[in-house]
Amino acid sequence: MELVSALPVTILFVALFALIQIPMTVAVGLRRAQINIQFLDGGDGVLLQRMRAHGNFTETVPIALLAMAAAELAGAPHLLLWIGGCALLAGRLLHYATVVMTGFGIGRAIGMLLTLSSLVVFPGYVLLKTASLTH
Repeated sequence: MELVSALPVTILFVALFALIQIPMTVAVGLRRAQINIQFLDGGDGVLLQRMRAHGNFTETVPIALLAMAAAELAGAPHLLLWIGGCALLAGRLLHYATVVMTGFGIGRAIGMLLTLSSLVVFPGYVLLKTASLTH
């Protein structure tokens, strides 16, 4: 079985998130070059915001995508995968934009709620599916 046919929805989101991470990484590097800080944040608030926004993305996206892949392999309906994937995408973009622009705000909270929704739904589906197979 080809990977594309096994995980058609998840691999699309993996590709999107990988591409989205590029400008986030570049933004940190550009700021470092502008202020000549090569390690940590040097007390620069803009660099710190960019680092945390990028870091939070990196901390949450991989496990969410793994959970999405597990759900897809477990037979989750494509509608569930699309809704969860879009919630994750919207959540990560909203969180990133809020942290970079202001450092805090309702967008950050909504972004995390959208992100956490996929981190509950995908593994929840897998656990329910697994539990139903054992009975």
